[in-house]
Amino acid sequence: MPSVCFYFQVHQPQRIKRCSFFNVTCDPQYFDDEHNKRVMQKVAQKCYLPANRALLKLIRRLDGAFRCAFSITGVAVDQMRRFAPEVLESFIELAETGCVEFLAETYYHSLAALYDHKEFKEQVDLHIQLMEELFHQRPQVFRNTELIYADFVGHLAAEMGFRAVLAEGAQDVLGWRSPNFVYSVPEAPIRLLLKNYRLSDDVAFRFSDRRWEEWPLTADKYAHWIHSVSGCGDVVNLFMDYETFGEHQWESTGIFEFLDYLPEAVLLHPDWSILTPSQVVEKYPVVAELPFHRLTSWADIERDLTAWRGNRMQNSALEQVYQLGRDLKSCSAGEDRGIMDAWRKLLTSDHFYYMCTKWFSDGDVHAYFSPYESPYEAFVNYMNVLKDARQRWLGNTRPETHEQRV
Repeated sequence: MPSVCFYFQVHQPQRIKRCSFFNVTCDPQYFDDEHNKRVMQKVAQKCYLPANRALLKLIRRLDGAFRCAFSITGVAVDQMRRFAPEVLESFIELAETGCVEFLAETYYHSLAALYDHKEFKEQVDLHIQLMEELFHQRPQVFRNTELIYADFVGHLAAEMGFRAVLAEGAQDVLGWRSPNFVYSVPEAPIRLLLKNYRLSDDVAFRFSDRRWEEWPLTADKYAHWIHSVSGCGDVVNLFMDYETFGEHQWESTGIFEFLDYLPEAVLLHPDWSILTPSQVVEKYPVVAELPFHRLTSWADIERDLTAWRGNRMQNSALEQVYQLGRDLKSCSAGEDRGIMDAWRKLLTSDHFYYMCTKWFSDGDVHAYFSPYESPYEAFVNYMNVLKDARQRWLGNTRPETHEQRV
């Protein structure tokens, strides 16, 4: 009896203020509260509130047969508390149904797994504490930032006691294998759940594309595609940004009607069920170990890390912000919770995503999300803030300026 597993990512970065290189110092409050408030409240009205109402309605109508999972970043929760508390209440209401699982990730949606394993584990611990506080759940499944994964990420998750970790079902990693089974991480007691990226992206990216040969995508058609896995897989993992519903795919496209009918269309087939990631791990056996020969993510056509560290600007910014963290932790500044919180907000992956210089279709996606006119402007502004933060927190300017690094 095969299953569908719905997982949604909820994230909003703390965007930073403009900081001129010619100012002596930037505003010490580096984060643009007004901008962040506008975005959070806009997305709340277009996506979070109507989508949460839709899911609550589904859970009640289907008497618990519909289930799903979320990973909500700490920086998103912080903004919900300040700018849209009704959104947080609606997630709590979903948690109380017992049909929604909350996963763990890095609190600050950072790339720490690639640069500082101790910092990575501290951020994951902070996120676990938040999930327990808000939703009274201790996460059993881990999802790394942007689904970035290689074997060592699975090992880190296993060391922290997780039962499973999510990853992209990248074709070059899978080879002849299917993403529609449960795998295990080599040399680690932890399961691996892989995103079916073709079916997931049909909704997340192609749903409203009138040039797509399968447009319009109806719930019945999509459920038929899912059902075609019968006999060739145990679970279809549909992983996507929650903002797909109402923000990336506007309400006028029919996305909420699609969401409202899809679970019932899936369940019309008597052999199929809808499970959370933990339930998938409980129900289905591991079919094989699956080694990852490279770092993968769920971003762009390449499913790699070039969205965040594909050019010199990104790599310079990443090197310097993690060096700042090491310097902070080596002195008394590392004991200041306010300083450490601000530094960790500067680690959020979005800041480096805005610096991406990729072109064509992927470049269009990057430009859609960026508050800057260009990747270079994003880099210059970030480095000005970083320079000011080092001066303010440590009183020195050891790294060279951005003009020297480019």
